[in-house]
Amino acid sequence: MSTLGTTLRHLLAALGGVLTRYWTVLALVLAWEFWVRVRNLNEIVVPAPRSVVTDIFHNPSAYTDALAQTLLNSVTGLGLGMALGVCCAVAVWFSRVLLGLLTPLMLIMRSVPVVAMIPVIAFVAGYGAAAVTTVTTLVSFFPTYVMVISGLRSAPAAMTDVFDVLGASRAIVLRRLLLPHAVPQLLVALRLTAPSAVLAAMLAEYLLGRKGLGTLFADATIFAAPQRAWGGALIATVVSVACFVAARGVERRYSVLFR
Repeated sequence: MSTLGTTLRHLLAALGGVLTRYWTVLALVLAWEFWVRVRNLNEIVVPAPRSVVTDIFHNPSAYTDALAQTLLNSVTGLGLGMALGVCCAVAVWFSRVLLGLLTPLMLIMRSVPVVAMIPVIAFVAGYGAAAVTTVTTLVSFFPTYVMVISGLRSAPAAMTDVFDVLGASRAIVLRRLLLPHAVPQLLVALRLTAPSAVLAAMLAEYLLGRKGLGTLFADATIFAAPQRAWGGALIATVVSVACFVAARGVERRYSVLFR
């Protein structure tokens, strides 16, 4: 009985913690359900949360393949974007010429909405997984570049002076001092870009892709299946939030090792 009571208390404590943190989400879902029922809205206009969740659980195969493709596109684009951002940040730190060449181009790319670049991306990469990965890479690149270059430039002056006195080369200073100092900033970039990568992949799939949650959403809209469309959007939102929470956990665990 004591073991059962302890387990029950733990479950109640966990449930209380979830409700304390996410009660606003629960309130929003309940308000959504209440609004649909009171207004007696047609399912074509706005489906009730219950019907959306029912469609997800009754037709899991309709979502699993699309979710797997979106996750693949997101992880691939996120990895490529962050790797490209780190490489560009290091290159700009090494060369003032590259600083003058790359920085204006990056600012222009950042200033132009991704949706406005879709025709160019479609012309260069075509339609399909390559185009989706390109969009996700572009979304993940700029925050990583900004955070890493900030980390490289904010190393303690005292430590930099020590390396200068010891006659260390720029490569050694970069490898032994600056890159470890920039790791916390890189983890911040991961936290910022991980959820955006999922939503960017879904947007790109909606406009350019042939598979994924975005394509699922587009097909459901065309064939007047609102529960399926809202279900895809709901899954994408949940996955995006989960990616943010996971990235935040990685940041909290490993950033302290480099401070």
